[in-house]
Amino acid sequence: MSLQMFWGLMAAHPAKLINLLALVLTCPGSFLLHSARRRQARALANLPAGEAVLDVMIVRVNRFYYALGFAFLAMALLLSWVSTWA
Repeated sequence: MSLQMFWGLMAAHPAKLINLLALVLTCPGSFLLHSARRRQARALANLPAGEAVLDVMIVRVNRFYYALGFAFLAMALLLSWVSTWA
């Protein structure tokens, strides 16, 4: 398939291209959320039995992962809604 034909397909269906971009954005967002959950579970498993306080750096990194992951998913949802208007 030539590049011109491929570009013609994308120009004819802009909603599909926007949905593809939204799908590409969900992958890193879901990976970040999954990584934050795994990091938190690993940190809690490594704590001694009586101690319930996590390291400040672990909490900050997990919070950053959650914020960035939810931001990616929110952007993907917004792009998906925009594709219904196109």
